[in-house]
Amino acid sequence: MTIGVLKEPSHETRVSLLPEAVATLTKKGIEVWIEDGAGEKSYADNQSYIDAGGVIKSRNEVVAQSAILLGIHLAEPAIQLNASAIVLGVYQPLFNTELVQSFQSFNVTCFSMDMLPRTTRAQAMDVLSSQANIAGYKAVLTAANLYSRYFPMFMTAAGSVKPAKLLILGAGVAGLQAIATAKRLGAVVEVFDTRPAVKEEVMSLGAKFVEVEGAADASAAGGYAVEQTEDYKRKQQERIAESIAKADIIITTAQIPGRKAPILVTEEMLSTMRNGSVIIDLAASTGGNTPFTKNNETINHNGVTILGNSNLQGTMPSDASKLYGKNILNFLQLIIDKENNINLNWEDDLVAGSCITHNGEIKNERVKAAITN
Repeated sequence: MTIGVLKEPSHETRVSLLPEAVATLTKKGIEVWIEDGAGEKSYADNQSYIDAGGVIKSRNEVVAQSAILLGIHLAEPAIQLNASAIVLGVYQPLFNTELVQSFQSFNVTCFSMDMLPRTTRAQAMDVLSSQANIAGYKAVLTAANLYSRYFPMFMTAAGSVKPAKLLILGAGVAGLQAIATAKRLGAVVEVFDTRPAVKEEVMSLGAKFVEVEGAADASAAGGYAVEQTEDYKRKQQERIAESIAKADIIITTAQIPGRKAPILVTEEMLSTMRNGSVIIDLAASTGGNTPFTKNNETINHNGVTILGNSNLQGTMPSDASKLYGKNILNFLQLIIDKENNINLNWEDDLVAGSCITHNGEIKNERVKAAITN
């Protein structure tokens, strides 16, 4: 069997497998073809893949001959793909419905790693968590570079400098890593999340948890945020507004699968922030948590810098690719048997849950509903 590793589109710096991951597969007798130059932006050259047992091929050869195609994104129209092949990446199928329908039309079997059920068993292949960890870390460092003042408190002969006040909206993987990084840099950190269950984690990292009573129960949402009542949203905005008025830096991470990101920082709230404040919006790819966020752009709104970036993990391509590749290797064990044959076990909730299309059908019910609606 042959597994193909595609070169990503120009905006993406990561690669699905680094040479160390390729070596793991080739030692098992699996042939791995790598598109010429696929790992260059992740500092992995062709020779390092050859040394790991991989074979360098043209894109057309990789696409035509691979039983499994690995591409975080996929530039090819589905018609160019081998109908018997499996494509594996992060395709945001709840939003990219046209891509899903093209996979369906041309009988392509697609697994999208961002649709993997968020269960304990899935942690070793959870690409959202491994990449969000990096994004949370880089969000704080990016904010520190953009902010015109110090993060920590300083007492010097020339005068005292107060510590930066940092507000994090969303205490998922990215938010928790942002807390830890900001605290290391000496900031005073407040955190808001609709899930009361994360309060203990937030406080254990040294941050203050901003509580709003009456949140909808998110325990059955697989670790994701859920829609809240209008009354809760009103109280939420009032409480967030108080914290925003005092914040120097805000990092927003709130997203709801299949929906536009909620606006948490309104225009009115922005008007209360002082000149030189910074917002890093990690929800930019689904609209952002401010009304002015633009994905992959930095704007200035009345003296407040708003950076929208949904791919901060791409600024650390070596480690991001390493962790992503390990997630992929763990998932491949579910669909490849000991004889190196493809074996799709539909009784496995991880296989069934992450499969988007197969044999001309849309397999994922959430994606099917998104297309129908």
